[in-house]
Formats: sequence, structure tokens, C-alpha cells
Amino acid sequence: MSVFLLRRLLTFAATLLVASVVVFAALELLPGNVAQMMLGESATPESIAALETKLGLNRPPVQRYADWIGGWLQGRSAVSVSYDTPVPQLIAERLQVSLPLALMAMALTTVLALALGVYAAARHNRLGDVGVMALSQVGISVPSFWLAILLIWLFAVKLQWVSAGGFPGWGDEDGVWGGVRALLLPAAALAAVQAAILARVTRSAVLEVMREDFVRTARAKGLSKRAVLWRHVLRNAFVPVLTIMGLQFANLITGTIIVENVFVLPGIGRLVFQAIANRDLVVVRDVVMLLAAVVIFINLVVDLLYALIDPRLRHSS
Repeated sequence: MSVFLLRRLLTFAATLLVASVVVFAALELLPGNVAQMMLGESATPESIAALETKLGLNRPPVQRYADWIGGWLQGRSAVSVSYDTPVPQLIAERLQVSLPLALMAMALTTVLALALGVYAAARHNRLGDVGVMALSQVGISVPSFWLAILLIWLFAVKLQWVSAGGFPGWGDEDGVWGGVRALLLPAAALAAVQAAILARVTRSAVLEVMREDFVRTARAKGLSKRAVLWRHVLRNAFVPVLTIMGLQFANLITGTIIVENVFVLPGIGRLVFQAIANRDLVVVRDVVMLLAAVVIFINLVVDLLYALIDPRLRHSS
């Protein structure tokens, strides 16, 4: 297990290093004057030179890259040009919205997908299976932003159960419930598409495992069909399901720009959108690097969970 863990950690570090080089090269080494792009065409040469000095653009690229990575490792942070605030502080404030939103959406996705996928597999080629597959196809086809607009129209405009957008924070008069209520509709809009995809994957994986000999043996020993499905089949079918879940959770954290803008949520996605609009490349660079690190870290966690679920993968490594 220690060798398996060491190899995964080394892979994580190497991938993170490559990602940092790609992010830096994409935003720092492209043709054009970054300072002039941030200040606009009407900027004076003096203001452009001052911003270049402030951002360190007058130094060699290798030195700028080393200072950027060294600053993150030592806790030194760059300051946003448009917000005049350290970038980690901006990210920490926005993660208070994006991370709970992603966790809520992932929880809804997991519960719905596992229940529907196992239900469809248990009723293979029957009405229940056809109904779940048709419903999942509709879920895959519906864009999350369009579903978000429909949810706002129904629950906020017509029924007036929740507000149409915005986030009151976690310390308002309603406490935690106020924040949770503000994230319910965005989480549902994000979870619908992800649950539809995961339900189809779960169904296929469960059907494949159900054809194995150990399933017939378990049934012959007197175990109920429900017990076999949830205690034996689902665990053995969980490796491909876990792969999709890891990708989906990373996508929920990194891909919420449109939904956060529909609901006017001050999250990471909206921060990136505003930073691009403000030409604040310092924020864009650090946020993109953080999101890349999140995706790589989630892949590492998924690899470790593989080994816990299926020991054969650990031993073969």
C-alpha cells in the first residue's frame, strides 16, 4: 500500500507541476502586452510601465514563474488589480459559496443516480428500466442554465418559495438554513444533468456485474435480490461509477460559471467571469491554477478510493 500511495503522490506532484507550466505559459507568454490589455487601449505609456513594474512583467519569464510558484509555497500572494485585494482572500470568500454548492449538487446527484441506476438494472428491459432511461435521456439533453431559468420561474416567481437569486451568506438572520435555501435551486439545476449521466453508468455497471457467477451463488444461498444488489453487486460495480463521480465533482466545482451567473451567486465561477471582464489576469491565473489543482487532487482521491474498494488494483500496482 505504501508503494501504491507513493506512486500516486509522485504522479500528483508531477501533474501539478506540468499544469502550472501550462497555465503560466498560456496567460503570460502569449503575444501582446498584458499590461496594456488590462488597462485598455486608452492607457498612457507611463501607466502601462507602472503596471508592468507592479506585476513584475519587466523581469524574465523564468524568474516570474519561479516567483509565482515560490509565492504560493511560502504563503505570499499576488494582489488583484481590479479588487485591490489579495487573490487568496478573494478565492476563500468565493469558495464559501462554490464548495457548499458543489457538495449539495454532488449529494443530490449520488442519491438520485444510484437509486435510479440500481432500480433500472433490477428491472432490465421492463417498464421501469425504459422509464428511467427515457428520463435520463431528457436530463442529459436539457442544459443546466435553461433548467435553472425554469426552476426560478416556477419556485421563485410563481410559487415564491425561494428568492430568484443572490446569496445572503451563512451568518444572516436565518443562519445556515438561509444559505442552504439559496443554494437549493442551483444545486438542483446542476445535479439534474449529472444524475442523468451517472444513472446510465450505474445501470450499465450493475447489469455487467449481475451476470457474474458469484451473483448466482449468492442467490442460490438464499439471499434476497435486494440484498444481493445493494451489498454485493453495487460494490463490485462501483469502480466505473466512482470514476464518473470524481469527474463530475471536479466539474461541479470548476464548471459552475453559467449557473452562478444565472442565480447571481458570488462563487468561483462568477469571480472568473468578472476577472475576465475586468481583464484582471492575476486573478484569472491563480483561480485557473487552483481549479486545475482541485481536478488533479480529486483524481488522486479517486485512485486511492479504487484501492479501498477493490484490493486487486492495489496489489497489482
